Amino acid sequence: MGSHEVQRSMSPETLRSFTQAVLRDLQALERMLAHDLFETGVRRIGAEQEFFLADPAGRPAPIALELLADLDDPRYTTELALFNLEFNMPPLVIGPDVLSQCRDILEAGVEKVRAAAGRRWTNAVLTGILPSIVQSDLDVASLTPHDRYIALNEGTMARAGGRLRLRIQGMDELLTEHESVMLEACNTSFQVHLQVEPAAFVQTYNVAQALAGPVLAACVNSPILFGRRLWAETRIALFHQSQDTRAVTSHPRELYPRVWFGNAWVRDSVVELFRENLVRHRPIIGGRMDEDPIAVLNASGVPRLGALQLHNGTVYRWNRPCYGICNGRPHLRIECRTIPAGPTIADEVANAAFWIGIVTAGVTAFDRIHERLDFDDVRANFIAAARSGLETGFVWLDGERVDAVDLLSERLFPLARDSLARLGIDSADIDRYIGIIEQRVASRQTGAAWLVRSDQALRSRATRTERMSVLVGLMTEHAVDGRPVHTWPIAAPADAARYPACFDRVEHCMTTDLLTVHEDDAVDLVAFLMNERQIRQILVENDDHRLAGIISWRSLLHRLATGELDALGNDVPVRDIMQKDVITAPPAMATVDAIRLMREHNITALPIVHNDRLVGIVSEHDFLPVVARLLEPSDRSGLHFA
Repeated sequence: MGSHEVQRSMSPETLRSFTQAVLRDLQALERMLAHDLFETGVRRIGAEQEFFLADPAGRPAPIALELLADLDDPRYTTELALFNLEFNMPPLVIGPDVLSQCRDILEAGVEKVRAAAGRRWTNAVLTGILPSIVQSDLDVASLTPHDRYIALNEGTMARAGGRLRLRIQGMDELLTEHESVMLEACNTSFQVHLQVEPAAFVQTYNVAQALAGPVLAACVNSPILFGRRLWAETRIALFHQSQDTRAVTSHPRELYPRVWFGNAWVRDSVVELFRENLVRHRPIIGGRMDEDPIAVLNASGVPRLGALQLHNGTVYRWNRPCYGICNGRPHLRIECRTIPAGPTIADEVANAAFWIGIVTAGVTAFDRIHERLDFDDVRANFIAAARSGLETGFVWLDGERVDAVDLLSERLFPLARDSLARLGIDSADIDRYIGIIEQRVASRQTGAAWLVRSDQALRSRATRTERMSVLVGLMTEHAVDGRPVHTWPIAAPADAARYPACFDRVEHCMTTDLLTVHEDDAVDLVAFLMNERQIRQILVENDDHRLAGIISWRSLLHRLATGELDALGNDVPVRDIMQKDVITAPPAMATVDAIRLMREHNITALPIVHNDRLVGIVSEHDFLPVVARLLEPSDRSGLHFA
């Protein structure tokens, strides 16, 4: 959990003061390590469960603050967006029933949210990316109004020049930009923490880095963003780009993103990572730090290292080093941030069990791993796993190339089982949870595979908006049942009737596959395109992709009938005959308002414009699904509220 005690305005004086506080904390941390002041002899795990809040149509529901008031429980906290929440599992000492404890606590925590959310006609959804989310959901009005998030948004966007650009290429391609950090709110994860003794930190952290790719390949479940099929774990690319404030220069420079994997093995201690954070990443938020950590140490106390922790919380390593205090004793942890939320509690506990088992096993099984595996290959393995999941081929120890399924099934799962047994965990729990991930890999049905196959099964019978609503509805239903994802049946067209979509905004109805012409193109091209594609109007753009006008089939026929085109000659540019005064609408406009606007102006199509750029169009045809839904009898049987 990040601190909310921050200053929204970072003057140069504030920045210098905060940076000095971070440096002072680093000095204190080095002293604590040198004098063996950290807790040893105990292993704990912890977890942060993030989830979406969704309405009956599976759409983001920005009611987090109201829900927190209803819950009145300090284990729940806000996230960046008002449609996200986080549940913090208390630390658990690793023992025989630790996996069962983890499952029971998480199930109770999520059920409590479902019960409270159900009273507000919403639900909690466990998934890395909510398939039904659209860009108009990411308006800054949905930013949680806490100083930390406001300062993070302001600081990030100031360094990004006011816009963050997103480009992800998968089965489909997504190319867009956004004016706030709210793109980050599309992501939710299941963050697992493992307490590590200082003497073992370097080897454990390096092993966690080496295994990040294989672990992720088995856990992917976020393939869809804004209705596009992208990476197997699109969260990785999305989070990276949603915080990428690096400037583009005319000559390549080594600039490091705030979301990063790292660029080298750790050699000596955890301090290297915290130092690198400060060296590479200037603070973007800060606050008053009243503690003098050196004075606290001199008084035999335990410093909070608040500045160090706050800065560390704004540098998003996929394996993040953490400092904490438990029962009055300081400790070190590794936070695994690669695992997505969901799709069920059973899947999450299986993922956690595998990660804990294989990382602890790797400390001895992969001794001196930094000499047997090039770090560039480790980083490339991680990105490849995010792209392709179980279809990934890895570069493994000593340059060996191995398929993801073979590496997991034949080598890593047995090691994880043995390590969990050595940690004293109950054999039945090991069989249950490692068994879940083994079966998931054997069947090749990860959460990502299920979503992509289900989306494909619905494509011939449903619009994009309808498909996304069905996917969210089915995920929620299966999560309530508790069946792991490898057992889920693929969606069928009949499921669309149980999970009606919501078309309350233009963005849910509009077509984004646009056929346009340039204002300097020949009118003959317009006539050709209309005839070729059997369309009745074509939008006209300029060089900046701004809407310049529109030409309708009706107006073209009129000019032909009246001889106007003959009078203008053969070489007629589009700009000479297009209608320049075009009625437009923003993506967030209510659908009923858009229909009313079209009726008032007697038009059959409405261009959709955002920031003066053409992003889509809605026509009478696009509203047919809306009308069909209005004519259907209401059926809430598939909403699955608690």
